[in-house]
Amino acid sequence: QVKVVEYGGGSAQAGGSLRLSCVASGYTHNSDCMGWFRQRPGKSREGVALIDSEGRTVYSDSVKGRFTISHNTAKTILYLQMNSLKDDDTAMYYCAADSCFDSPLEESLDRVLGQWWGRGTQVTVSA
Repeated sequence: QVKVVEYGGGSAQAGGSLRLSCVASGYTHNSDCMGWFRQRPGKSREGVALIDSEGRTVYSDSVKGRFTISHNTAKTILYLQMNSLKDDDTAMYYCAADSCFDSPLEESLDRVLGQWWGRGTQVTVSA
């Protein structure tokens, strides 16, 4: 049984930083991809960043250059470092494991799929 839990949400001022962590117990990222998704108020869930088991990454245009997705060495924790936060980054952030289903990273970011999902962690950015 895989359980996905996100940590690290909270409040930040615009221009500030937060780091999210995701622990997927019972899961080791040896294949497929893992990623971060978010749902902003009044909008549907969208892809933020994905990473495959070899460390290749893809980002949405809205966060490229500001956010960084990474693993710990053992690939048991997924991170999202968020810098230069904007109020438009305010959202519930979700971690998902096995999001690619053998599709390329770029396609998978838009598909918003995942075999296992966490319940989300809220990020609120104030101006």
